[in-house]
Amino acid sequence: MSKVRSVCVYCGSSGQVSEEYKKAAHDLGTLIGNAGLRLVYGGGRVGLMGITADAALAAGGEVVGIIPDHIQVREVDHGGLTELHVVDSMHTRKRMMVEKSDAFVVMPGGLGTLDEAFEIITWRQLGLHDKPVVIANIDGYWDPLRDLLTHIRATGFGRGEIESYFTFVDSVHAILPALRRAPDALQKIAVERL
Repeated sequence: MSKVRSVCVYCGSSGQVSEEYKKAAHDLGTLIGNAGLRLVYGGGRVGLMGITADAALAAGGEVVGIIPDHIQVREVDHGGLTELHVVDSMHTRKRMMVEKSDAFVVMPGGLGTLDEAFEIITWRQLGLHDKPVVIANIDGYWDPLRDLLTHIRATGFGRGEIESYFTFVDSVHAILPALRRAPDALQKIAVERL
């Protein structure tokens, strides 16, 4: 894994959420922009997605959005991005997001966010990528997911190394340090498996 330059953020498109989640999205976008990193995300202007993108742009960052045409026609795409790619399907969108990113952050979100999170963690388990995945457990939002992952391992459906595929953090300010540590940690895990 090389240095992290481009961060994919998975998060909710709903605006009907707690102000704490909105602030976390704004803070993450600001941190990404201030760090000179490129944000890759789903291309929307609504909900936490739009807040994160707007904050990264306001901080001088580059923002790449990737949105399927069936969602773009609903006029929810963000018109002010550095790049906006309109693609033919959700599958193409997710593949491009992976290709354009060096790391992944899972913020609070709904079913779409869960879909993206499980896919990127599963791809990591299968060895399809070695990029770090950080789950931002803002205000305990992902506590039930943490419990589910523990249950999956405890019942034999996940190997003992399941926790090596992602990192939980409890605050936005812990995300970038976790991403910076991840390449070294991933290399250590790879050496230990030899």
